[in-house]
Formats: sequence, structure tokens, C-alpha cells
Amino acid sequence: MLLKVKMIHIIGLGVSEKAELSSSAQEALLGSSVVVGSQRQIEVVRSLFSEKTDVEFVVLPKLAQLKALIEQHAEKEIAVLASGDPLFYGIGRWFGKSFEAEHLSFYPAVSSVQAACHSVGWSLQDVDVLSLHGRSLDKIRTRLKSNSRLAILTDKNSQPEDLAEECWLAGFEQSRIWVCENLGYQQEKIREFSVVELLEDEFEFDALHVTLIETKGMGGFLPNFPGIPDQHFITGEVPGKGMISKREVRLQILSLMQPANDDVIWDIGAGCGGVAVELAYWNERVAVHAIEFHSQRLTYLNQNRQRFGVVSNLHIVQGRAPDCLGDLPLPNKVFIGGSDGELNTLLNQVWQMLPENGVLVASAVMASTKKQLQDFALTLSAKQVECVELAVKRGTLNEQGELEMQGKLPVEIFKFTKTGGL
Repeated sequence: MLLKVKMIHIIGLGVSEKAELSSSAQEALLGSSVVVGSQRQIEVVRSLFSEKTDVEFVVLPKLAQLKALIEQHAEKEIAVLASGDPLFYGIGRWFGKSFEAEHLSFYPAVSSVQAACHSVGWSLQDVDVLSLHGRSLDKIRTRLKSNSRLAILTDKNSQPEDLAEECWLAGFEQSRIWVCENLGYQQEKIREFSVVELLEDEFEFDALHVTLIETKGMGGFLPNFPGIPDQHFITGEVPGKGMISKREVRLQILSLMQPANDDVIWDIGAGCGGVAVELAYWNERVAVHAIEFHSQRLTYLNQNRQRFGVVSNLHIVQGRAPDCLGDLPLPNKVFIGGSDGELNTLLNQVWQMLPENGVLVASAVMASTKKQLQDFALTLSAKQVECVELAVKRGTLNEQGELEMQGKLPVEIFKFTKTGGL
């Protein structure tokens, strides 16, 4: 339930030692009875209140305590100070989820990302922005792609030398890195480094900084397009030879599932994570729940989750389906890649759980499993069923320079769409 308050003004101060306020922002600020912000932000605006003595300044607490603080002053006009644009990787998003929209007003100013990009002459529309503040460093692996420009908001676990190491590991060792410190202040400093410089020498950086990366180099295992090579997954002693859906099959599954913003997807029998990783990698706004029981496969699944940086939206569930499904968020899309003999039960149970227009995709190699999928298809209407059989041959050159083709077992892939209220 959203908390009701009189009015909250979320005000960006800009990137400067002095507040850069529009007339409407200054009017909202001076009309507030309570001003909440960091100690530094409060000192920036305190002089504006020289003619007003009844204002209460409150140092911004952690988000867990912020709602209680706002509730204490619910009958007053409240100003909350932000560094730049409150709705661009700022506190504004939290307020939008916590309070009614009609009780919120937002006042943007120049953000640190804008200031950093302008300092090196980058067009903002060409820049991918990522916040690692309070997030795992591994997440940068979802953004390190060839010939990219990145603006990174960092914390103590994602310092410039850490980002340089990630570039090196990903095969972008020729990248250039700019560290933009104290933007808008007298002690502002913009420094450019190579990856090697940051890895081999020691530098000190102010805590208040933004890092820019221009990726250069051939790149390594991180993909630029769907269809990650099998050997890039960790699957055991021989990469790509373990329990993953092979690349050609994975591409078909991705095409059938069409992962979209805010999807909740189950991958049942995830194995080493081929499908789950690709679903999570190509759309960070999907939530993928990868269900696996086998301990060794779980180890590889966790390693691949970290390897490809899908640490925020790929959730690993240790358990056997259908027993472990009851505690998971209800899905709107499900892929069944392994069923451990429970395929019939899973098909019927999952189908009942799916909402209108929900999607169930399943693959089968064994004749018995194909028969179960075919039988299930016969219980539905023609518009609810899509099926394809993939028979793949891969070719390699032998030592004699001859091309050898090796066939893979044919795979049947079914897509069932829950239309018509069924």
C-alpha cells in the first residue's frame, strides 16, 4: 500500500558547489518545512533559508528508514535533495514506487553522467549507462561489448582498477578509461588511462567520481548477439560438451519464447544454464528462475551466471520440479528442458498456472518424451500449438583438410500458447 503524504518535492541540485535550481525548484525548496539530504547537500542549500527559521534539516537515512521518516512528517511539505537528475539512476525511482504520483514533484538538474560525458565530448545517445553502486561488479559483463561507450556509476567494489581488470578478462585490453572526479567542484579532475596503466600502477581516486569506458580490442567470450558458442559455457572438463541446449537449439528456443520486459520465466531442468543465461543476458528486465537438482550442474550453472554477469536477474533454484515450484513467483513463460520423468505432470501443472497468453516451450530428444509432447499438443487447438524439429549437422576440417560433418540427434521443440482462456 502506497503511503499518502501532503507533498514531496524531489529536487536535483546539479553538479556544482552551488545549487543549480530553476525558479520552480527554488520555490518548492523554500516552501518546504522539512529538507532531507546528505550533509553535503544540506550545506549547499542552507544559505538559501537565511530568511526562514522554521525549516527542519534532516540527514538522509538509509532507504529502510526513509519511509518512516517521511511518515513522521506526512502533514508537511517535504523537500528531498538529489545530486543531479532524481529520475536517472537516482532516488526518484524509489519515491515513484513508494508514494502516490499526485503527491510527488520532480525537479531535474544536470547529472554527473551528463557532466562526465560532456567533459570528454561524448554524445549521450551513444553511451550505455550502468550503475554498479551497491551491485555486483560482475554485472558489467552484460555491457562489455565491442566498440561501446559506457558510463559507470561505481562504489568501493567497482573502482577504476576493478573495471580495468574486467576489460582485460573480457578481451578488451586496448580500452581507454576516463576517471572523472569531483565534477563541478574546484578540485575537478579528468584523467585518461589505458587498461594496462590501471592494472600495473597504483592511483588514488576521490570517492566522488564517474568512470567512462571506451571498449577496444577483439573481445573474448562475452557475446554481441544471441547464440553464445557452446564452448564459452562452463560445463565440465570439456567446455560446451555438458548439459546445455546446443546453440542452434537455443536460438530456436529464444525465438519462440521472445523474452520481453517484466516477463517472469521459469527454466525447468536448467542444466548448466545455456538457455537461462541467454534469456537473462539479452533482456535485463526479465526475471529468470533456473530450476536444477543435480549438484554438479548447479555448480556450473552458478559459474555461468557469474561468468556472463547475469547476477541481478537470473535466480537459481536448487530443487526438483514440480516439488519446488510452489514457492516461486508465478511465471508467464516457462521452458522445460529437463523433467526427470515428470514431464506429463509438469505440462499439466504449468499449463494451469500460466495466465492468459502465457507461453510454455518444451524440447525433447527421446522418442518417449516427444510422444508426451505430441499427446499434450493434441489436447489443444491449432492456434495454440507451434512445433519445429531441428536436425543439425556440424562440420569440422580434419587433419587431411577434409570437411567432416557430424549429425546431432534431432530435437523437437513445441510452443504452447494459452489463448482463448484454456
